[in-house]
Amino acid sequence: MPYDRAVPVGRVLLRLVDLLPDPSPRVQRIIAATVILTQGGIAVTGAIVRVTASGLGCPTWPQCFPGSFVPVAVAEVPRLHQAVEFGNRMISIAVVITAALAVLAVTRARRRREVLVYAWLMPVSTVVQAIIGGITVRTGLLWWTVAIHLLVSMTMVWLSVLLYVKVGEPDDGVTLDRVARPLRVLTALTAVNLAVVLVAGTLVTAAGPHAGDRSPSRTVPRLQVEITTLVHIHSSLLVAYLALLVGLGFGLLAVGAARAVLARLGVLLALVCAQAAVGTTQYFTGVPAALVAVHVAGAAACTAATAALWASMRERAEPEPLAG
Repeated sequence: MPYDRAVPVGRVLLRLVDLLPDPSPRVQRIIAATVILTQGGIAVTGAIVRVTASGLGCPTWPQCFPGSFVPVAVAEVPRLHQAVEFGNRMISIAVVITAALAVLAVTRARRRREVLVYAWLMPVSTVVQAIIGGITVRTGLLWWTVAIHLLVSMTMVWLSVLLYVKVGEPDDGVTLDRVARPLRVLTALTAVNLAVVLVAGTLVTAAGPHAGDRSPSRTVPRLQVEITTLVHIHSSLLVAYLALLVGLGFGLLAVGAARAVLARLGVLLALVCAQAAVGTTQYFTGVPAALVAVHVAGAAACTAATAALWASMRERAEPEPLAG
């Protein structure tokens, strides 16, 4: 579109945005919650693509096939694999829509800069993920590109939870610590441990049986490390993560932490134990495909719960009225 025509169109769109009603705090929270669900959901559907060997169901990017953005009938690529991979790409549209709605909602509500930054990180992440996804397809599902793809998704789950929390806080409030600094430092350490657990998990997957494609005409490069060794490292890190959480729990109980903080920790402990049970079952049952998707969903849930715990350590509350 020529510049002289694009400018008036852009102004019209901005005018239409200005005419929209200001979203209520409840609407903003609902939108932020859908951002969490879509960011976590795209990671799960990505795992389904991998375990069904549909990673190259659409062998090109951004098109599905050369000259077509949608699947086409070709003998080399089964229709099921095309449908799964194309479906995953379509779900990314939901990620884009919710990210755009988040920006629109907080902008129209004239929220504080902190909230705007978290909201804008959502559409930025979709661009980053699209680029990484394109690299993953064009490089034939190189294991480290797949790993980065998942880790970015987990990062965005974390940030979307913080967006949800920040949206629910008053813009003119003051930030108060709900727990002592040493316990907040310990919580940050658990988050770092979780990040290392996730990295180790991607390495296990990179050396495991689900490469994302089983076509006889091409071989997907895999991580050439003994998978048993990687599994032991991954599980040891998860045990360390659980131990840190238990220690944090004793600390929070000792100082009489708020019930909301303890509740979030309780949920997180339950999720980590469930995740450990799923991982153990995977190991002793030959890594069935269905459990891989469940495990990725569990990773997203643990990430979200850890972010919620971290966010609960501080609260932004309305300032106390001056004594008159």
